[in-house]
Amino acid sequence: MTPELVVETLRQAFLMTLWLGAPLLVIGFLAGIAISLIQIVTSIQDTGFSTIPRLIAFLFGIVLLMPWMLQKMTGYTVEVLGDLGRYAR
Repeated sequence: MTPELVVETLRQAFLMTLWLGAPLLVIGFLAGIAISLIQIVTSIQDTGFSTIPRLIAFLFGIVLLMPWMLQKMTGYTVEVLGDLGRYAR
């Protein structure tokens, strides 16, 4: 296995991680901003008020994005396992 192949394999793994994690991070970020704005306007500083809606947003995002995430992970896994002979050299 050449160093270039190792670097390319790691690059693909990190890009896949980025593609799968970024949508959920954006959902969490937007939910956090919206909840913070609501807290500022209403002067509610309860931690449960900020945590529970954010968890619900993450759950909704995971349920909504799960088919797309599974499709991306399956494609990546097939690509990696399909070239198994390339890694053995």
